Amino acid sequence: MSRILIVEDEPGIAFALESDLQTEGYDVTLVNDGTEAVRRARSESFDLILLDVMLPHKDGFEVCRELRRGGLTTPIIMLTARTQEAEKVLGLDVGADDYVTKPFSPRELRARIRAMFRRGATDAGGEVHRFGRCELDMARFELRREGRQLEATHTEIKLLAAFIRGRGRVLTRESLLDQVWGSGVYVTDRVVDNHVVALRKKIEDNPAAPKYLISIRGVGYRFDG
Repeated sequence: MSRILIVEDEPGIAFALESDLQTEGYDVTLVNDGTEAVRRARSESFDLILLDVMLPHKDGFEVCRELRRGGLTTPIIMLTARTQEAEKVLGLDVGADDYVTKPFSPRELRARIRAMFRRGATDAGGEVHRFGRCELDMARFELRREGRQLEATHTEIKLLAAFIRGRGRVLTRESLLDQVWGSGVYVTDRVVDNHVVALRKKIEDNPAAPKYLISIRGVGYRFDG
């Protein structure tokens, strides 16, 4: 049974989410503020986090950023009533894997959750890919450098896995968006670029002169490793 942490402070929405997902067979934990969300996410094991943006004490962006900086790779879907593209991009930039804009239908949210679990199952292929001093362990969903685990978000690991699968080939930003974020999620090319920058800082000896993640001007990227 997959465990889902719901972080939502509006009682009506929280109750509806909890009831619906329990009916779907998920083990659900509900919290209603950002500080408690960080504590529970760090102290317990969850398979997915549904994270509202507008929360007491710490907003969803702060919660997501703090969890990712602490090394948590659990998939995060942000729930937001905001419709500005810049704010959706911010959520993805701080480490969220997907977002759903309120008001949303329970059917849509359930579909997003199932898609997230399918992508996770596909990514967890059990192989260890080594390049230079780094290795990507898909069974453990870990990125390591010289044997030491690096802090990498769920999305960064999925992106690196996509590069490894297509090693030696030029991958367009559109292709990477479809493979990592899914074709039903609207994000801009800049999100891919930001994640590539973050990955280079982790795997490259000199991020300014990358050896593995190579930019192909006007097209996309190629992984040489």
